[in-house]
Amino acid sequence: QLQLVESGGGLVQPGGSLRLSCTASGFTLDYYAIGWFRQAPGKEREGVSCISASGGRTKYADSVKGRFTISRNGVKKTVYLQINSLRPEDAGVYYCAARPTSSVMCMMTSREYDYWGQGTQVTVSS
Repeated sequence: QLQLVESGGGLVQPGGSLRLSCTASGFTLDYYAIGWFRQAPGKEREGVSCISASGGRTKYADSVKGRFTISRNGVKKTVYLQINSLRPEDAGVYYCAARPTSSVMCMMTSREYDYWGQGTQVTVSS
């Protein structure tokens, strides 16, 4: 059974940092593009970052560029999202998703992804 499990969320003060992890079980991530999405209460889910299957291509939403960094560790079957300089508007449930693909690109559109984790909560408050 293919599963993704997110972890690393929590309560952080504005300006703080978190590292979110997305770990796969039941499959290897080698042939999957991975996307990170977030959803704040009352808002639609939005893509924040993605990384191609090879890890050679990454994308970021304009709102997170320069603050978020996505990376992947194939051996650990984990994709990370390093979040720095957290802002209150970064708060929400963060989800990772996987899309089997041979493309060198990745997408930040949720409908492109087949497998989803359960999410991890990020709260930004002083």
